[in-house]
Amino acid sequence: MVLALVIALAAVLVVYLQPRQVNLGSMAMNEPNPIPLSETLAIQKMTWMEVRDRVALGYTRVIVPTGGIEQNGPFVALNKHDVIAAEVSERSARSLGNTLVAPVVSFVFEGEHSPPTGHMRYPGTLSVSSDTFQRLMGDIVSSLAMHGFKEIVLVGDSFDTQGDLERVAKKYDGKSKSGAVVRYISGFYNYDDVRAFLKSKGIIEVREPFHEELAFTLQLMAIDPSIVRYDQRMSIGATTLGGVPLADKDRLISLGQEILSLRVSRVVEAIRSGE
Repeated sequence: MVLALVIALAAVLVVYLQPRQVNLGSMAMNEPNPIPLSETLAIQKMTWMEVRDRVALGYTRVIVPTGGIEQNGPFVALNKHDVIAAEVSERSARSLGNTLVAPVVSFVFEGEHSPPTGHMRYPGTLSVSSDTFQRLMGDIVSSLAMHGFKEIVLVGDSFDTQGDLERVAKKYDGKSKSGAVVRYISGFYNYDDVRAFLKSKGIIEVREPFHEELAFTLQLMAIDPSIVRYDQRMSIGATTLGGVPLADKDRLISLGQEILSLRVSRVVEAIRSGE
């Protein structure tokens, strides 16, 4: 009798002490998140529950960065614009608060296909038409509005996308069922400010015969020097860019950080002021 009671009690304890199992096969939309929220602000790195819960906590603004896959000369990776757009957007979101960042849209107009024009003359470049890009952005805006975002901010790190982004913002602003505000921030692409900053540092750049500019390369140096093939270019004696020496790696990274900070301050100011 006593032995049977002990066995029964032990069985109950075994069940009670087991970790709580979540029914992953039929999760309701209001199912509580079984794990703590991650610190990331990048939507693609979050679970759907983390996005839902961030929005519920007031993260109802989202930045949608656009970049591009294009040739950038012999040293810089094709995703230059993507990397920079993501970095500036995520730093801006963290500074703003209550803001998330959508995945970078890589597919923008880079030139015609037949005959190839612009960057499309070079292998690896990906180009979509202006119409395709605007439709894609419209679907992304509609998706985000559907999931509770009240302010959708469109930004681009490539010059040729600016007009299309402005047109998308005007077309979709307030048009979703939720009435989400859709805004285009022209101040994201503030390279005149960046060039003025470099000039204030005594840096006078001359144009290279290939598609690489110091304003972009310095930012990439601050993010990841391998993207501009820093070690490899130095090893073959390509030690200048636009007449500017590249030997002082630490200074280049420091300048890149200053440029990123400058751009973030401009973006945050523009978003907060409603520009």
